[in-house]
Amino acid sequence: MAITTLDPNTALLVIDLQQGIIALPTVHPAAEVVRRAAALAEAFRRHALPVVLVNVTGVAPGRTEQPRNPGAFPAGGEKLAAELNRQPEDITLTKRTWGAFTNTGLDAQLKGLGVTQVVIAGISTSIGVESTARSAYELGFNVTFAIDAMTDRNPDAHFNSITRIFPRLGETGTTREIIDLLDSTRA
Repeated sequence: MAITTLDPNTALLVIDLQQGIIALPTVHPAAEVVRRAAALAEAFRRHALPVVLVNVTGVAPGRTEQPRNPGAFPAGGEKLAAELNRQPEDITLTKRTWGAFTNTGLDAQLKGLGVTQVVIAGISTSIGVESTARSAYELGFNVTFAIDAMTDRNPDAHFNSITRIFPRLGETGTTREIIDLLDSTRA
């Protein structure tokens, strides 16, 4: 379902837009994803709504069929993209699994602020973004996806998340649609 509304207490979650990840090849240019996420962050800040900037520094310990390289980031690879213009009031969070809610206290922190809805952007669509969205939905948050402010390394995985998974978890919209809705409902 296309975006219809934003709750009065909506937070922005920006997933893994950090140096080591935005340097990887992606379906859509990472620079454009960062630019759009930064525009969303600025709009949320302008309306005094929470901005959560998430980075990742580890992986879950379980076995997988695909080889992993947990030390794959170059030095400084965990640093958030400068374009996000991190502000003192932003919530910053380091995760060690795919999803931002797992063992981080994010659920309690957002609910403590009265947040009932999250808008999600970031990389990778089918991993960090989708895992975070599934948890948010299961925890009772309304979920909106900024579909032009996310990308993946795998085009099929990106397409599957955007077209098949996300409509079952929430609403989708473009950065412009989300910002316009913020501006029109919080004037």
